Amino acid sequence: EHVKSTSGRRVSLDPDTSTSEDSFRAAESAAGGMLELVEAVVSGRHENGYALVRPPGHHAERARAMGFCLFNNVAVAAEHARTILDQERVLIVDWDLHHGNGTMHSFYDRADVLYFSTHQYPYYPGSGSFEEVGEKAGRGYTVNVPLPTGMSDIEYRAVFRDVLAPIVRQFAPRLILVSTGFDTYMYDPLGGMRMTPEGYGMLTVDLMAMARETDSKLAFVLEGGYHLEGLAKGVEFTIRALMHSWTASAFDGDADKVKPVIDQVKRMHADFWNFSD
Repeated sequence: EHVKSTSGRRVSLDPDTSTSEDSFRAAESAAGGMLELVEAVVSGRHENGYALVRPPGHHAERARAMGFCLFNNVAVAAEHARTILDQERVLIVDWDLHHGNGTMHSFYDRADVLYFSTHQYPYYPGSGSFEEVGEKAGRGYTVNVPLPTGMSDIEYRAVFRDVLAPIVRQFAPRLILVSTGFDTYMYDPLGGMRMTPEGYGMLTVDLMAMARETDSKLAFVLEGGYHLEGLAKGVEFTIRALMHSWTASAFDGDADKVKPVIDQVKRMHADFWNFSD
């Protein structure tokens, strides 16, 4: 209702987040577009899909717009999948540069939606530490991988292989939702990571393999990205992978730089997940 009240007006909602006259309509369409995509993949009408929407969503809290986000598109979609589409377990994977505070908080005390995030840390919005693992019934169902700057395709793929893949096998989601931010691109002006467009395609191929292994559906949504060429190329390689028109190379390279982070995540979640296989 608060965002709706800005319709037709320019309003500052927080220091980073303002509306124009048409922002409410755009945000409503973005959330609705993600719902349409989830319904299409859950029903089997499409194998997978990508919601190319704006504004992004993963910083939006239950009752607060922030970080360029008005409505939390992926959180709304996850709740819709659980309550309306009867998907027992939903996994949200967030590879945006920034931690998705709003998504994490939406499901922090629940075991039916697992939130997994790789993000530059410390950085905006300040959340996403190792120690934030969920609370009450949700303990172990928030998995934060806070990364130092300088991480490349190899390090991100090592995190997916060594941390995410074992969790996915044990959690066995019915639906995987992916918040894709491209501000980890090597030349993004807001980030300090070294991802390439091909790297996003590789991560997509890995997620597709996890979905096949657990017989789960797969839907992607656009989040951040502030280098226009990097954003376009990252989306291109992600969609090409989803369409089976691009094949990732074999996992190769030295990922020692990220090993301390991987080891710490495993220690924090040793009581919840088995990483020995």
